[in-house]
Amino acid sequence: MLLGGTVTGAYKSPTEWERLLIASRFKAVTAPFNCFTPREEIDQYCEVIRRNGVKIAEIGVWKNLLDPDKAAAKENKAYAKAQLALADELAIPCCVNIAGTAGPAGWDAADPSNYSPDIYDRIIIDVREIIDEVQPRRAYYTLEPMPWMIPDSPDVYLQLIRDVDRPQFAAHMDFVNMICSPRRYLKSSQFIEECFAKLGPYIKSTHIKDSRMDLNRLTSFFSECNPGEGGLDYREVLRVIDRYLPKDAPVLLEHMHSFEEYAAAYDYVAAKAMEAGVSIA
Repeated sequence: MLLGGTVTGAYKSPTEWERLLIASRFKAVTAPFNCFTPREEIDQYCEVIRRNGVKIAEIGVWKNLLDPDKAAAKENKAYAKAQLALADELAIPCCVNIAGTAGPAGWDAADPSNYSPDIYDRIIIDVREIIDEVQPRRAYYTLEPMPWMIPDSPDVYLQLIRDVDRPQFAAHMDFVNMICSPRRYLKSSQFIEECFAKLGPYIKSTHIKDSRMDLNRLTSFFSECNPGEGGLDYREVLRVIDRYLPKDAPVLLEHMHSFEEYAAAYDYVAAKAMEAGVSIA
């Protein structure tokens, strides 16, 4: 696997970003630019990435296509199309968003409407429109799983792929986001294997982090945390990824808050990979 993440630290140019990239040891990264970045700067980043033998695993959208403000929803959808078009042009395999929410509490909020049939149908319509207009050949549009919106399980994701019915709609894997019940947490190794066994052929990028369950009498709370700070068996996690994904599949550390945290997480995952007999680039 190609272990990487988001290059984090202070930089103002592709040259400064390159220094951080080299120090990170990453072989897969999130795109350090978007469709609004000047073309010359994008080309400079791409040259840095090529020169260092690194793969851009994904480019994010992170906009609410279900925004109750119709003008904002339209603008967000246009951005999603532009990001997918850029991904296709640059052969970035995964253009990733979340489904979003039509509720008033925010773009990634838990809202009852997230599970309504009307919203499910709208997700399908929006994804089809994005793909049909852009007509990508090398990039795939994906939705990151979330604990409280579609898709929230491997079976729901599989059904969504069937219902969208477009070859350029694929899967983004974030198993921690789907570990949202005591059963899934306590049987996390089996659940993670289920995720990759069912979605493996469709996965274009994977996020890795850890999960922690805290108990307060009969109430459970789930927190994502850095690898090694939660309850996941990382040797088994890495064996599962290695078993179901290609050897050059990008696997990205996510949501660390500093360069030092990413470095510590990289060291932990690399050590567990060695223990598990899994090769990382």
